[in-house]
Amino acid sequence: MDYITSHLGELAGVVTAICWTATSMAFESAGKKVGSLSVNLIRLVMALVLLGLFTTITRGHFLPTGASTHAWFWLSLSGLVGFVIGDLLLFQAFVVIGARVSMLIMSLTPPLTALFGLMILGETMSLINIFGMLLTIVGIALVILGRPVKGKKFSFNFPLSGLLLAFGGAAGQALGLVLSKLGMGDLDAFMSTQIRVIAGIVGFSLVFFAMRRWGNIWKALKNGSAMGRISIGAFFGPFLGVSFSLLAVKYTTTGIASTLMALTPVMIIAPAHFIFKEKITTKEIIGAFIAVMGVVVFFVF
Repeated sequence: MDYITSHLGELAGVVTAICWTATSMAFESAGKKVGSLSVNLIRLVMALVLLGLFTTITRGHFLPTGASTHAWFWLSLSGLVGFVIGDLLLFQAFVVIGARVSMLIMSLTPPLTALFGLMILGETMSLINIFGMLLTIVGIALVILGRPVKGKKFSFNFPLSGLLLAFGGAAGQALGLVLSKLGMGDLDAFMSTQIRVIAGIVGFSLVFFAMRRWGNIWKALKNGSAMGRISIGAFFGPFLGVSFSLLAVKYTTTGIASTLMALTPVMIIAPAHFIFKEKITTKEIIGAFIAVMGVVVFFVF
């Protein structure tokens, strides 16, 4: 028990990586059935209900009452950046290039988090940090770059649009994590997640109003198969995953937490092969390990 208490942040980081693996595969499958936009809003509403039930049992209230204006501002901004912008791009990447490659590109989140930390929090980056970032980029490049074709210096193994969407998702999550660090303070991780989810729901609702896509929500709700996958994704993603990620950031350094959470690209290889029957090459496996090692080098050495 003492070990668990003293390493709570590190254990929370590993649990987060497992949750990201489960939720990314569930949302990839659901997004291909009913569209990524509908999946985003429905899973956030589900997550808010789950979080509310949890805080009702543990703290006696459904909504995050008692949080300061400072916490509401920064955590809401974090929710808009991380959920609405970052996850909107990431979920569409799931549809275009699949969860496995998308989560590989998401291994750029820790270096990008440090970069935003440098810009916003005044944190520093050493030469070994830069080397780790480059190593991660090399690992990703090994997977996504194909053999040069006639008339071009390089080509991609996957659609460029999907790769850019995944990169945008990584940037959104990185900035969202830094903003949540600013707003969280001593606030409970689950309450902090509630505020972020509420901001995400408001943001996505505005997107649906602007695009006049509410009809898609009703269609998705009638799709039993998709709703089952969204339910699984909501439980492991915005409920458990995000909460454990904030718990990891709270009880250990941002670097260690981000490193452990970045294990998903390796964890997802086996499920992608055996469940989605994806053909995975040796080069792609090596690239995933190199990318994760880059994250380890970035923060540990």
